[in-house]
Amino acid sequence: MRRLGSVQQKIQCVFVTEVKQEQSRKRVCQEFQVVAAEQLNPVALEANIHCAVATEKLDGTCCYVTVYKGQPWLWARLDRKPNKQAEKRFKKYQHTHKSSKGFSWNVEEDFKTVPDSWIPAHGVKHLNGYPVPDPQGHIPGWVPVEKDNKQYCWHSSVLDYEAAAALALRPSGNMEDALEIVVVPLVDLLEQTLELIGTNVNGNPYGLGSKSRPVHFLVPHGSICAKNPPPVDLQQLLRWFQESPDGKVEGIVWHCRDGTLVKVHRHHLNLPWPVGETFLGSKPVDVCADWTVDEYATGKDLVTCFSRMNGRKFSRLQDVQYDP
Repeated sequence: MRRLGSVQQKIQCVFVTEVKQEQSRKRVCQEFQVVAAEQLNPVALEANIHCAVATEKLDGTCCYVTVYKGQPWLWARLDRKPNKQAEKRFKKYQHTHKSSKGFSWNVEEDFKTVPDSWIPAHGVKHLNGYPVPDPQGHIPGWVPVEKDNKQYCWHSSVLDYEAAAALALRPSGNMEDALEIVVVPLVDLLEQTLELIGTNVNGNPYGLGSKSRPVHFLVPHGSICAKNPPPVDLQQLLRWFQESPDGKVEGIVWHCRDGTLVKVHRHHLNLPWPVGETFLGSKPVDVCADWTVDEYATGKDLVTCFSRMNGRKFSRLQDVQYDP
């Protein structure tokens, strides 16, 4: 299967959206809800959405693999956001004009500082040498995951820094509708984006691990295909999410042939998430982490732990545990 598009920018909804003045299902502090209308987004139509590949939208945090310090490296998502004064000015403008179009930013002064190693995401436009914020007032970007940075400890937990390898979850190469846990050299993931999912990410909707034995994996974007997805029609999608066991997912991301990505989230359809037992969490899993580990190694990283469990099988992803 061809490698599908990487997630560098915010992905538009496959439908035209409208804003309703009601409490958001997705964000507690947000007093409005973005919902889908029946009409397809012109961007989706132009990209030939009906020939796109439908994949499961995963609920985690976005990551990226690119070069840092001369070698392949995992980077965490870090969007530059406005400082309090600029955000107040921006929201006032949005309220007055019902849009962010035409708002003038001073990137040097209006945004919070980021580490020197921060880089803007692909596709971010530049003006006079400075990155241009998106319509939400953010500048998408990345920061390298350093080993001793506690802020990104769960990112680090899936890495073997010395071997430049990562613990990943992907579809099984041997069994349909199953998954496998593998150790992948970071060089094989260069320029790909992935989702970090697990115990301590976004409330753990997939029920992975436990407080005493947290479990996290990297999942390449576009690797988990949606099963039996309906046509791109709002009412048919609504029924699929509500009635089909295959629809127990956060959403769908469609990968169009020209590289365009569009999505629908359960919250666009006014449906709840999480949903208890998920489609992903109920899949059987094989541990295929055939990675050389020193028998005297005392490392606590997940690469080491799962490499010692090579060949183990679990009936459901949410049952996966490792030996301490």
